[in-house]
Amino acid sequence: MSVSPEHLQEVRAQADCLHSGADVASALDRMAAAITEEYRDRNPLLICVMNGGLIVTGGLMLRLDFPLEQDYMHATRYRGATRGGELHWAVEPRIPLRDRDVLVIDDILDEGYTLAAIVEHCRQAGARSVKSVVLVEKLHDRKHGIAADFVGLQVPDRYVFGYGMDYKGFLRNANGIFAVRGI
Repeated sequence: MSVSPEHLQEVRAQADCLHSGADVASALDRMAAAITEEYRDRNPLLICVMNGGLIVTGGLMLRLDFPLEQDYMHATRYRGATRGGELHWAVEPRIPLRDRDVLVIDDILDEGYTLAAIVEHCRQAGARSVKSVVLVEKLHDRKHGIAADFVGLQVPDRYVFGYGMDYKGFLRNANGIFAVRGI
């Protein structure tokens, strides 16, 4: 999908800022404190859900001052689009999950299809425990049987980008959480 730089600049300029970079930093601090309380003596395995979870995972890891391992997986329903489709598995974690306390870290909990499938995948792989961490939870009544265990921020039911979340594969690097106008 080709998106012009001019279109991306227009989307970014017209977007509504829902949470500033400072809001995100405070949310990461709160989540890190809660995760530390629960996991500091458990040597957890953090699984970053690519691509959106990359920035969130990095921000959290810098705030977690205890032994842990980190790996990643890539499962997506969006693949550069603004609407989700069938779940596509691109990469599975390389570190064995059996008998591990696993924290799955993603950018957003929207309808929950992807996160539910990833959590179930980790359980099937023999993880001792699996909990989920999301920077953003979208507020609506279309959730499909999953709630995140650690949530940083909530946003209205709008198309959002920034801090790992994308608009057509771009704008993940926006420092804050922004809502696209008209979507």
